[in-house]
Amino acid sequence: MSGFAAFAGKEAKEILRTWRIWVLPGILLFFALTGPVTAKLTPQLLGAMGGDQFKGMVLPTPTHHNAYATWIKDLSGIALFALIVVYGGIISAERKSGTAVLVLTKPVSRTAFVIAKAVVHSAFLAVLVVAGTLVTWGVTAAIFAQAPGSALWSSSLVWLVFGVLFIALMTLLSVLIGSAAGAAGVGLGAYALVSIAAIWKPPGTYSPAALTTVPNSLLAGKDVAVLWPALTSLLLAAVLFSLAASAFRRSEL
Repeated sequence: MSGFAAFAGKEAKEILRTWRIWVLPGILLFFALTGPVTAKLTPQLLGAMGGDQFKGMVLPTPTHHNAYATWIKDLSGIALFALIVVYGGIISAERKSGTAVLVLTKPVSRTAFVIAKAVVHSAFLAVLVVAGTLVTWGVTAAIFAQAPGSALWSSSLVWLVFGVLFIALMTLLSVLIGSAAGAAGVGLGAYALVSIAAIWKPPGTYSPAALTTVPNSLLAGKDVAVLWPALTSLLLAAVLFSLAASAFRRSEL
């Protein structure tokens, strides 16, 4: 793959110098900082805002489990939606701006162009998830005085695999669909279909669809299969990245 290292370095610097350094990092940092606080204050907020609706009701005392559940819920909800929208134009935006043409006039192959993006942005997401999990862990320990890390880390890392899978999907869609908004719309539709597929036992146990529910199950202490969903997700991500590179080699700039 001619020019892989040079283009990967360019892509990493671009993340640090453009809006991408603010969107996903800002969202995850916000959730990491506020999630444990929200979990701690939820009973008081419900009591203050609910009026007679919660009068006389004894609400359960929040624990570190609530803080962890809030973090995973935010990752699986708004953070994933933001990821899909942000990466809807990962390839198409550079084609429209002419950056792709400029880069590919240098000794950078089209395969290297796509795979470098795949590696750099997957690593970027990994750094964000690890950093956000560390912040959540620390803030939870400060607020609840206890914060065992096993369930939090296993859940977060399983979600990371799911996030990398969607980076792969959005990379392929960004090659096939010229519009970032169109690619994002298809990506959101794909997430809806995957969530529905998780209801059916075979895909909900062994396929990537299982990763829509496995993080919450791990937090709850349930004995769930993780290996097969994780392996099939990583394999599918590799296939999607390969398809994206192949489609980009045949496309017009």
